Amino acid sequence: MTIDLNQFHKVFIDEAHEHLGNMEQLLLALDIKNANLEELNAIFRAAHSIKGGSGTFGFSDIAELTHALETLLDKLRKQILDPTEQMVSAFLECCDLLNDMLQAHQSGNEVDESSIQTMRLRLLELADSDATSDESAFISSIESSEENEGFGFFVDEKTLPAAQEKSIKEEADGFGFFVDESELPAQKTNTVKSSTKQENAKAPAESSIRVGVEKVDQLINLVGELVITRSMLAQSASHLDPVQFEAIHEGLVNLERNSRDLQESVMSIRMLPINFVFGRFPRLVRDLTQKMNKKVRLKLVGEETELDKGLIEKLSDPLTHLLRNSIDHGIETPEVRSAAGKAEEGTITMSASHQGGSILVQIIDDGAGLNREKLLAKAREKNIPLSDNPSDKEVWQLIFAAGFSTAQQVTDVSGRGVGMDVVQKNIAEMKGQVEIESVAGQGTTIGLRLPLTLAILDGMTLRVGSEIFIMPLTRILESLQPTHDQLKTVSGQGRVVQIRGEYLPLIALYQILNLEPEVIDPEKGILVVVESSSGKVALFVDELIAQQQVVIKSLETHYRKVEGISGATIMGDGRVALILDIDKLAKMNSQVASSERTG
Repeated sequence: MTIDLNQFHKVFIDEAHEHLGNMEQLLLALDIKNANLEELNAIFRAAHSIKGGSGTFGFSDIAELTHALETLLDKLRKQILDPTEQMVSAFLECCDLLNDMLQAHQSGNEVDESSIQTMRLRLLELADSDATSDESAFISSIESSEENEGFGFFVDEKTLPAAQEKSIKEEADGFGFFVDESELPAQKTNTVKSSTKQENAKAPAESSIRVGVEKVDQLINLVGELVITRSMLAQSASHLDPVQFEAIHEGLVNLERNSRDLQESVMSIRMLPINFVFGRFPRLVRDLTQKMNKKVRLKLVGEETELDKGLIEKLSDPLTHLLRNSIDHGIETPEVRSAAGKAEEGTITMSASHQGGSILVQIIDDGAGLNREKLLAKAREKNIPLSDNPSDKEVWQLIFAAGFSTAQQVTDVSGRGVGMDVVQKNIAEMKGQVEIESVAGQGTTIGLRLPLTLAILDGMTLRVGSEIFIMPLTRILESLQPTHDQLKTVSGQGRVVQIRGEYLPLIALYQILNLEPEVIDPEKGILVVVESSSGKVALFVDELIAQQQVVIKSLETHYRKVEGISGATIMGDGRVALILDIDKLAKMNSQVASSERTG
């Protein structure tokens, strides 16, 4: 019997990656001096599952390596050997190698045989096992199982006992020796009881299916189109008499409610716990602290907070950069910490929480904090333009300048100034912003504020001349019509507005985007105070129209990249409205003010 097992390979590889992830988490949490037997058993079971699956589907190289891994784990769980730091390091490196092997098999690439054999011998040496005899015994078992085309899982149905018994019954049919067992009273009763038990056993279990991400994306896109169509219908029906067309208006209200519920349900399919990202960082902290001779404890908070899958995938690199920076630049060595009256072990807290319509991810360390004077000196050295008396917030933002680094020497961890600017760029692409707070000698807090999803946006519709724009609602702090006394002009900085003792840059949107406005005097228009990465700014527009939920479309994909614009949407009347990029507009305004000052 020939069976094509390729159809099962993807499922096996996905499940193997999950087992390796669980193994890594358990290994990092393992107490070497007082190992928990149940945890060791759980690690062993994960390795055993990978070994069994790899042998079944013909991945003999993975099966051989996991057999050596299983040999050492078996001696640990039977308490023949005691776990050591060297063993945990070997286990973690073996997990990395197995992940690489799974990726190689999935993509059809070659696997480095020498690294596999080196790891096998290392594991068997730690297990005090005879590598030669162990290998020959295991390989012979694999070869014997491969002689069976079903790898021991699939056999000819004719060889099963039930099939053989059925064959005998059919041959003896009519002789009165064999009857249908279901006709016996006791058997009928047992059959009913058995089926009832099976139904009861299955009832509480949750069922799930694996669905491709592209199918979910297509569904989200269709829901987005439904939201746009609903807006168009509502726009058209707004001109109808509510009394005369009461049924149409009621139907539109129901359509809005149901489409919003549908939209939320579909969006929840893409939501994943942020622990998918957080879960990989305990290993990173362990490896870096050993390399740098530091003591750092990583504390994770809010791992269950859910975020869009697309954002989670893009969040990994920025968080990795920030964590490496906190360990390298933030946390001091044990000797320095002791001299400063701190505990030798530093603490880095990674937290995630919902705040309004966004997610706040924070990296908090209790290290040395940012040095204001050192940052300012480096900025002057690199000719980075700054105001005469910059605020702390402006100074902290210097660390995101390209090529900016205050490290005394370049290491393989950091020091080249190419990490933090990538962080800000990646977060900006996710429609998020970076916030920094720091106190010298006490530590630094870096916050990443992100939207819940990249597909739907709650925004404020505003107008400049004949153009309609969308402002992300989460960025708006307040709106006002200024008085003459609030408006000032500062030499070298352009126009500002005074709001409760605070001077904010005034950005005339029509000037930045080269538009024909209806109102030129800010006293007759509206100022919208928004939060940018560099601080608060006041955006001058003609009119605020309404709060509205919109579907985000990529302007770059359908047209081209436009400075100060992060995307586009289709309004209810069919017009295209542009979504404003607050951070970019603030930078464009400061560049204009800087050029006027130097000119």
